[in-house]
Amino acid sequence: MDRPLSLGERFRVRFGADARFYRAPGRVNLIGEHTDYNEGFVLPAAIDFHCLVAANRRPDHRLVVHSEDLHETCEIELSSDSISRSQTWSDYPVGVAVHLQRAGFHLQGTNLLIHGEVPIGAGLSSSAAIEVATAYALLSVSGCSIDRVQVARLCQEAENEFVGARCGVMDQFVSLHGRAGHALILDCRSLDYELLSIPDFVCLVICNTMVKHELASSEYNRRRAECEEAVRRLSEAVPGIRALRDLNPEQLERHRALLPETIWRRAQHVVSENARTLEAAAALRAGDLEEFGKRMAQSHHSLRDVYEVSCPELDLMVQLASGQRGAYGARMTGGGFGGCTINLVDKQHAEKFRRQVAKAYENGTGLKPQIYVCSAADGAGLVTPEMEFKETT
Repeated sequence: MDRPLSLGERFRVRFGADARFYRAPGRVNLIGEHTDYNEGFVLPAAIDFHCLVAANRRPDHRLVVHSEDLHETCEIELSSDSISRSQTWSDYPVGVAVHLQRAGFHLQGTNLLIHGEVPIGAGLSSSAAIEVATAYALLSVSGCSIDRVQVARLCQEAENEFVGARCGVMDQFVSLHGRAGHALILDCRSLDYELLSIPDFVCLVICNTMVKHELASSEYNRRRAECEEAVRRLSEAVPGIRALRDLNPEQLERHRALLPETIWRRAQHVVSENARTLEAAAALRAGDLEEFGKRMAQSHHSLRDVYEVSCPELDLMVQLASGQRGAYGARMTGGGFGGCTINLVDKQHAEKFRRQVAKAYENGTGLKPQIYVCSAADGAGLVTPEMEFKETT
């Protein structure tokens, strides 16, 4: 039986040349949900699902991108002043190229072959992985220096302004700065961060509910607008407030009368979630997984009852996981209204956890979930052909 072609071999078939290989991971957020766009604190980890990009330089000034997952190709002239979004998958790599050039990087014509491992639509940041891997490849092929903080900001900017999704910087940042065996506590205002070791006897178990409700995108943008409205109203009473990050719970309670009930609840979640995230980071530094798990549970309850971004399938998945032996904590992760939960599970119980949760969830919903037992992974970079071949066969 013939072996499958590697990514490099598939690149040669399509473009008739050898390539260099780049990869960027997806991410899962352990705690700190809907705080990033409020300039708050998040605690994500890069995961060992990646976007892989094979790239080489072209003799002209065109960018040619082929997606293996969608079997589609797009081409643009990099020197054009009229590049516009297509409202398709190609907006992610094209938007990155546009914003790199606006920032002053002189990009060379490039062929890109994109192969995605990060599940799409599951809240694991497949879009950020594509953006970061594309940026890394374009900068490397063009001989430009790579400042990881700047790359994270430009990829976020591309998603905000070119794609039109108002995400925070967390996804791109951890895709660039992740480290194997570690989570990362990030201040989304200053971009200061600290790597926190995850004990080697636990793993990250991601449970995909296999649902994504249609209102997810519009409700995400609505929550962001509600947070901005809270800041606008509170700025009359709290001088210098720039984001909900600038409030503590006592200040918010003191000025509750300034906010309509729904706006107050949104602010309450963000303010309390920032505090929980810092407490969870302290627990992880101390190796106290029981305490960390309590903060995860509190986070999910707040997302469900106060921020109102959960759904019955996510709630059931968290409930099922919380009763399993070896589970330290469970919560929804991502924007909400479907997608995944994140669970911190003792490695020796992980396989039984996976089987029992999958069976109970299917019995309860009729849906067959996808459950991934993961490790925290390194951030984006150049990879060798040997590493590439191992990952794509």
